[in-house]
Formats: sequence, structure tokens, C-alpha cells
Amino acid sequence: MPLVPLVRRAGTRTAVLAALTLTGTTLSAVPAAAAPGDNGDVMIHARDTPAASRSNDSRVCDFYLAAFDFQAGETVNWTVQTLSEVPAESGSVTLDGTGAGRSRLIDLPDGQYKLTWLTDRANGAGKFKLFQVDCPDPGPTPTAITPSGPAPAGGGGIARAEALTPVTGAAAVGLAAVAGAVWFRLRRRSDGAA
Repeated sequence: MPLVPLVRRAGTRTAVLAALTLTGTTLSAVPAAAAPGDNGDVMIHARDTPAASRSNDSRVCDFYLAAFDFQAGETVNWTVQTLSEVPAESGSVTLDGTGAGRSRLIDLPDGQYKLTWLTDRANGAGKFKLFQVDCPDPGPTPTAITPSGPAPAGGGGIARAEALTPVTGAAAVGLAAVAGAVWFRLRRRSDGAA
């Protein structure tokens, strides 16, 4: 039996390992054929994003889901839940003949959410996306202005207690006394003479 030098065996072993590694890398780079029903994608769209847009909005307020590239006539079942796995919304989208469709408008409180979807023909746990609901603060709500002071003439109602201080009370009594004296004086003179 011929003896192969050790150096030559080590070089052959290295070459074989390199070839196997390269082959494994090339084989793993080939995408596996998607199972029927697992080939589409769902995008999160802000209210004003066109339904045909292939962009995904990761920060939204009111939003809807747009589905693309599924098999025609499939139904996509979806669930939106908080990151602590508490369900927040769920529903389904029936896709048209092109494999596309959209959900209703969804309104959730601000927070981090996870969208999971699975088609009715799919095998597996489904696919998911993380996103954030962040609606602008509407600002302070307007409050009713409460008028203070006496009601305007003919307005009826009762004056507020803060408007009736001792000074205003004395002024009102003095004004009433003067007005009464003038009225009596003018009434006594029926001929209008001074």
C-alpha cells in the first residue's frame, strides 16, 4: 500500500472541506419553494397611503392592512396584538383575482403592536411584522366659558355670589334710593312745573 505524505493528505482534506462548505453555502442560498399560501405579503398602510403602494408604514395612527402576491381568492386571517401578546384586533381579508386586498380602517390606542397573518391555505405559524401606533396629541379639549357677574339685561338668571361684594351691594342700594327719589319727585308734579 503506497504511503501518501502527511502534507499532501492535509491539503486534500482541506480542499474537500472547502468544497463541501462552498456547496452547502450555495445550496442554502437557494430559496426554498414556498408552500402554497405562504407566498404573499401584508403591508401596514397609514390612512392616506394608496392601497397599491408596496411600502410598509411602521409608525401609524389610523391604518389598514394591504395584502399582495397571494394566490387568487385566498383569505388572509390577521391578528393585531400588543407585544405582551394581548389581542387588540383581528379579522380577515378576502383577496381578489390578482391576490390583493385590503382590510377595514383600524384605530388602536398608542403603543407597540405585532401583526400576525396566516392564509387559509398556509401551513405553519404565519408571518408577522412589528409596528407602532402613535397618534398626534389633539391638544386640550375646549371647556365651556362660565360667565361671571350679573346676567345681562333681559337675560334672567341669578348673579354669582362672587359678583356681590359689600361695595357693589351698597352702590346698588344707593342707586335704587336715588332712582326712587327722582321718580317720586317727578310723579308729584303732574303739570311738569319745577
